[in-house]
Amino acid sequence: MSAPSFFSLRLPRGGEHKGEVKCFVTGASGFIGANLVHELNARGHEVRTLLRPGADVRGLAGAQYDVVPGDLGDTEALARGMAGADWVFHVAASYHLWLKDYRPMYEANVKGTDNFIAAAVQAGVPRIVYTSTVGCIGLPKEEGGKVIPTDETAESSEAQMSNHYKLSKFQAERVARDWAAKGAPVVIVNPSAPIGPRDVKPTPTGKIIVDFLNGALPAFLDTGLNWVHVRDVAVGHILAAERGRVGERYILGNADGNWTLQEALQRLERLTGVKAPRLKVPYWVAAAAAHVDEAVSGLTGKAPKAPLAGVRMAKYKMFFNPAKAIRELGMPQTSPEEALKDAVAWFRAHRYAN
Repeated sequence: MSAPSFFSLRLPRGGEHKGEVKCFVTGASGFIGANLVHELNARGHEVRTLLRPGADVRGLAGAQYDVVPGDLGDTEALARGMAGADWVFHVAASYHLWLKDYRPMYEANVKGTDNFIAAAVQAGVPRIVYTSTVGCIGLPKEEGGKVIPTDETAESSEAQMSNHYKLSKFQAERVARDWAAKGAPVVIVNPSAPIGPRDVKPTPTGKIIVDFLNGALPAFLDTGLNWVHVRDVAVGHILAAERGRVGERYILGNADGNWTLQEALQRLERLTGVKAPRLKVPYWVAAAAAHVDEAVSGLTGKAPKAPLAGVRMAKYKMFFNPAKAIRELGMPQTSPEEALKDAVAWFRAHRYAN
């Protein structure tokens, strides 16, 4: 890594291009962010990253990037990172399902998003990509016992946000949409449930795979996700910068990835030979256990193993329709089975699992 050295290439607002592009990425040490940096490198683009001192950069191993030390509250660092940039990606977020004090999470997610977009507008950046979540989109509905995947037209509300993380991201997306309404060149992407390599922490979805491989998943809830390869999500960010319409949001998911948790575990069993759990836990049992777990955490200050927020999120099958991103952006559609296979291989290679 070296000192930043952007040259003055300027692109029009959106549109496809050839040649090197100057990019600035927050959240580069995270799962999506690290894969985004690698994909930008693969296309010959130059990357700056906003990283806190001591950040865990294992996911960035082998990538080429310059570091701007700081965080989302450091407006000077944001200005340095964005100087001369053509595309900026705000991927960073504080993601916690349980905290004793949630105020820092709102500060990072809501105020941090406002700081980021304000700095990008001040710097005259031609394209701003904000990473939201499908949790900010209206919940899927059931018709005749079948879950109908929802799309970007399904609006939600603060009342539907079942935990502080989702509420903070809902408010942050509203900030991004307000900036776009005022003319800022903001495109919003809403990833579903990415899986694949470089999940170093791992994410809650990745932990399902790790626990499965280690025989630490004795039962499952009747829930569902839209499973998507993290590489496709990273590429979707780049396509949003190239082709996305300002003010629009795009679900970065897989059209064939709407699986129940049981279906995903059965596919893992076929891929790995590890037996999938057969016991389905009723929602009320999981919720009761989470209440007890959080009561204990309130006394000890230690995070619960099963936060109530996670159980509440699992109450719904989060099935989504990414047709808009496929149609307008050319969002790739790697098979979810391959995503699972790549995730298993990466976790095993890095000794997370047997």
